[in-house]
Amino acid sequence: MTIFGTIAGGVYITFVSILLKRLAPSPKNSGLQHIVDTWQEPQAAKAFQSDWRDDFSRDIVTKSCHSHNDYWRSVPLYAALAAGCTSIEADIWLTEDGELRVSHSWKSTTSDRTLKSLYIDPLVNILEQRNATTASEPDKKTGVFDMDPSATTVLLIDFKSDPAATWPVLLSQLAALRSKDWLTYYDGSTLHTGPLTVVGTGNAPFDLIQSMTNRYIFFDAPLRSVSDAKYNTTNSYYASAALSDAVGKLWFASMSPKQVGTVKQQVEAARAKGLKSRYWGTPNWPIGKRDEIWETLMGLGVGVLNVDDLVSATMWNWGFCVVAGIALCGNS
Repeated sequence: MTIFGTIAGGVYITFVSILLKRLAPSPKNSGLQHIVDTWQEPQAAKAFQSDWRDDFSRDIVTKSCHSHNDYWRSVPLYAALAAGCTSIEADIWLTEDGELRVSHSWKSTTSDRTLKSLYIDPLVNILEQRNATTASEPDKKTGVFDMDPSATTVLLIDFKSDPAATWPVLLSQLAALRSKDWLTYYDGSTLHTGPLTVVGTGNAPFDLIQSMTNRYIFFDAPLRSVSDAKYNTTNSYYASAALSDAVGKLWFASMSPKQVGTVKQQVEAARAKGLKSRYWGTPNWPIGKRDEIWETLMGLGVGVLNVDDLVSATMWNWGFCVVAGIALCGNS
């Protein structure tokens, strides 16, 4: 029995090792990945600068995933783009001196990590470089990704402080992007899709968004009431809800047939309005259950998958995340 157990254990370990080698994401080689590997924290609110490489987004396939609380990542913005995610989240807090700091809570903010240093300035640099060769075609705007240059990247801005006071400061900081005609906007009759789409959530002021003549900030509509006539593609982009609020408590991190039916109805209601559905607060553990929820949501046509683990969401084969009792898709 001892010999048999030793042989069985060896076979088990060998089997899992082979799976890990065959299924693990292949190393990426692009200008974006180079930035991820060399990135440093901003200093004095000045964005990290890196030499531009022509292979910036080479071979990166865009995915409908949203980098939840992106600023918590070891490399904000760039890690999500390197994984192919087309949506990124930044929580903003207005300071007394008129700056927009980025963090999940006010106590955890720092003067160097701002909306400009982590997101706006890097995005301006990216889009300037990506559009440098299209000067002879001023109406042609190139997005972040080589494989889909017409794809828009979404910057979801979560208003944490007073929305009325935050609003003019945000407009001022977005001017660098707006002046280059890189932002998606609605001119009162036509929706023009640009390389970057700005969406307000949290305490974002719907009335101020709605009042814009040339609207270049859009709303994250409440998914549970998305059928309300006031929400449409001229003023909104996402329709979002916490999964537990939308369908009720998930027992054992699984959705019942009734809950699946509810999600289907909500996703279809958002799609009927031309909006992208999004659920946050999906289970992170156990990994197998997390992936089961992901697969269910994607199968039902959710507009964008809200994720914390970029590697597992974009590079692993979910069907093999748990094999022989071992979770292969660890957090990154």
